Amino acid sequence: MASWLPETLFETVGQGPPPSKDYYQLLVTRTQVIFRWWKISLRSEYRSTKPGEAKEIHEDFLENLHLQGKFDFLERLSDNLLLNIISYLDLEDIARLSQTSHRFAKLCMSDKLWEQIVQSTCHTITPDVRALAEDTGWRQLFFTNKLQLQRQLRKRKQKYGNLREKQP
Repeated sequence: MASWLPETLFETVGQGPPPSKDYYQLLVTRTQVIFRWWKISLRSEYRSTKPGEAKEIHEDFLENLHLQGKFDFLERLSDNLLLNIISYLDLEDIARLSQTSHRFAKLCMSDKLWEQIVQSTCHTITPDVRALAEDTGWRQLFFTNKLQLQRQLRKRKQKYGNLREKQP
C-alpha cells in the first residue's frame, strides 16, 4: 500500500553563523535523515574541501548525537502546530512547559490555546459566553467557576441591554 506521506517530510537550508559562510541542508524523507554541508572559504587550506553528506535511517539518527547536532526540533515547528499539541496536555504540564522558554510562555498564555482548550472541554459555547471570552480572555473564562461565570454573563447582558435601550 502506498504511503499518504510525501517523500520529503521536512527540509531546511541555511548558512552558518558569522564569520562562517558555510551552508547546510537538513532533509528528512520517509526513510532517512540526510545532512549535507558545504564549506565556503577564501582560505587556501579549505579550497579543495568537498561538500559533505551524512545519511542515516530514522532509528540510527535518533541515536547518533553527532548527526543531530544542536537542532532544536520543537523550535522549528509552527506556533499553530505547537498550540494544537499543547492543547492536549494536562494543566500541570502546561504550567511546567510555560517555564521552559519565552516562546512556550507566550504560547501557553495565548488566547488561541485557551480557546482550543475551552472548546474541547465544553459541549456548547453560547454566543454570550463567546462574547464574554473575547472581552475577558479565554484563559480567564476557563478558570472562572460556574457561579462567577453566570454572574458575569448577567452583568454583561444588563450592560449591553441598557446600552441598546439608550440608543435612538
